[in-house]
Amino acid sequence: MIVAKRKPMAEIAEMVAPYKTVKVIGCRSCVAICLAGGEKEVKMLVSALRLKAKKEGRKQEFEGLVVERQCEKEWVEEVEGKILDSDLVLSMACSLGAQTIGDMYPKKIVFPALNTGIFGVPEEQGVWSEKCVGCGNCIIHTTGGICPIARCAKSMLNGPCGGSSNGKCEVNLEVDCAWYAIHERLKLQNRLDLIEQVSPPKDWSTSHSGGRRVYVRDDAKLTQHQKKGKEAVR
Repeated sequence: MIVAKRKPMAEIAEMVAPYKTVKVIGCRSCVAICLAGGEKEVKMLVSALRLKAKKEGRKQEFEGLVVERQCEKEWVEEVEGKILDSDLVLSMACSLGAQTIGDMYPKKIVFPALNTGIFGVPEEQGVWSEKCVGCGNCIIHTTGGICPIARCAKSMLNGPCGGSSNGKCEVNLEVDCAWYAIHERLKLQNRLDLIEQVSPPKDWSTSHSGGRRVYVRDDAKLTQHQKKGKEAVR
């Protein structure tokens, strides 16, 4: 899932200070799970902003809202009236949610309350680790289900490098060497022959190397007739 953290309170307060009516919109999806932008976090931020504004003598109105997913227009439309009736939208979603609202209502000012971080896997309570960078060409079927692009400090496709020692990475001795982990996994699977195969240089054209990427599934797209029917329902 996407993992994010709330920006420092001082930074958020400075961002919203010039605006009278502020709608703080959270998300019940990824950022709620990572304790950054769910209903509880929205209430806490709204309360903190109200107290700060009162203390500094600013007349501001703050209202907290939560939608299912800010990255999907249908859910955002449920609070359209609130968005339009605001001077500023403060999004407590990942950057995808904030940008979705901005694209839907380009005349409205939308600021992020969170710093979007990683594609994270929960390791324990309050701890997430990055195991995918969304490079667009997954090869973990050849590496024992472990991604060397995300988990190797050098994103090596052929490893381990000469700096690894005792299963640890030379960049940070507290971090496991991804290629040591791949070796041990392939050993358990009786597929160690794969580690001897030389992989060609990474084709980064499927990653974020040429601007915004768009994924399309023709079998899931609406036909023009379906689109018209959906618009008619609205």
